[in-house]
Amino acid sequence: MKKRKLVFATNNLHKLEEVAAILGDNIELLSLKDIHCDVDIPETADTLEGNALLKSEYVYNNYGLDAFADDTGLEIEALNNEPGVYSARYAGEDKSSQANMLKVLDKLQGVENRKAQFRTVISLLLNGKPYLFEGIIQGKIIEEKRGEAGFGYDPIFMPDGFDQTFAELGNEIKNKISHRAIAVNKLCEFLKEFK
Repeated sequence: MKKRKLVFATNNLHKLEEVAAILGDNIELLSLKDIHCDVDIPETADTLEGNALLKSEYVYNNYGLDAFADDTGLEIEALNNEPGVYSARYAGEDKSSQANMLKVLDKLQGVENRKAQFRTVISLLLNGKPYLFEGIIQGKIIEEKRGEAGFGYDPIFMPDGFDQTFAELGNEIKNKISHRAIAVNKLCEFLKEFK
């Protein structure tokens, strides 16, 4: 059986590895680099859904390839769901994970309610038709960074039911339970059914 080619509209190697591990062997996963797209696709929408759609549409419209893209936000209850759609650039346009984490920890100083969730939205464009998949994992923001694995806010996010942060759990466990894993699994199930 011929493998379906799909472009994941990202240059983030961490995300690419995470998604490739979940998708397995039945999909030929291509990155933006693989299709020689070196444009930083603008994420100008004010929702995760909108940004994911912008990226997948860009690839489909400019390269004629089926594509999917994700956008993920950390939503913290006590901060009115900030940083949300601005998670990657919460502390500035240089997209520094360290600066972003420090800003969150600073804003939550003395705050008792530390409930948070990671939410991923995947937009898939297949034969020009859009499909959306969402993954959410609940948890809380701890008071200081812990762990070396993962990326982004992983060292300060502890998922419900665990006593370790995403950065301490390691990729194998994280890839089974994360918001992105939930959304990607929904995408996989859909692709299996889609002929």
